[in-house]
Amino acid sequence: MNNTVVLTAALTGPIATKADNPNLPTSPQEIAAAATESYAAGASVMHVHVRDDQGLPTADLGFARSIVGAIEDACPAIIQLSTGVGLSVPFEERMQIVEAKPRMATLNVCSMSFGAGEFRNPPEGVRRLAARMLELGIKPEIEIYDSGHLDAAIALFNEGLLEAPLQFSIVLGVAGGMAATPLNLAQLVDRLPEGSIWQVIGIGRGNLPMTAIGLAMGGNARTGMEDTLMLRRGVPATNNGELVQRLADIARSLERTPATVEQANELLGL
Repeated sequence: MNNTVVLTAALTGPIATKADNPNLPTSPQEIAAAATESYAAGASVMHVHVRDDQGLPTADLGFARSIVGAIEDACPAIIQLSTGVGLSVPFEERMQIVEAKPRMATLNVCSMSFGAGEFRNPPEGVRRLAARMLELGIKPEIEIYDSGHLDAAIALFNEGLLEAPLQFSIVLGVAGGMAATPLNLAQLVDRLPEGSIWQVIGIGRGNLPMTAIGLAMGGNARTGMEDTLMLRRGVPATNNGELVQRLADIARSLERTPATVEQANELLGL
């Protein structure tokens, strides 16, 4: 087990609004401030969903570049843009987000039911997006919400559209995907290709237990207000930094040290 762990902060996500938690950051300035507090608490990677002036998900490159620039001015963390963007944004628009040329971006390899909505990732579109990320030198973080998604990712690797080492986010707790259970996590980790880099994402009430188990298993982990709006039952999170601080404290209690940006660059192969 590597004693250094990469912590990611998912700052805002595509679904929650300020009506759900008034502390949710949505503007470029708010997202940059959330990145700064998360970096100070121990996160070296910032996972970013782009929102417009109304706080709605958008793949507009102007907004993307504005948010990326604001974070770069605020802290030295690695920026990872989400190509998931939002369930209401068409795939062809979503795939354009990589033209902002972040260091990293997510790659969702399969369509699925997602809560009350549908998350569309058509196979040919995914291939084109993977090829474009490879062309631009953007590191894909492959998000797998169910066991078949891993098989789809391996197929892309076998086609030459992904390069080793593969980097995975194992997402547990989305309605329509895998339940947030230790068994589901262990089975997916056991099936990952040798040499893979992986992190755990637990949604909602699964956030704390799943990330803690993932850290104990030797993986990386993610938290933030995209993944949970609550610090604990009945207590809304006041900011992303306190969620990252909680995760960093768990890591240290397991004798794992949150990575610096320099260490994260090396560990993630950037």
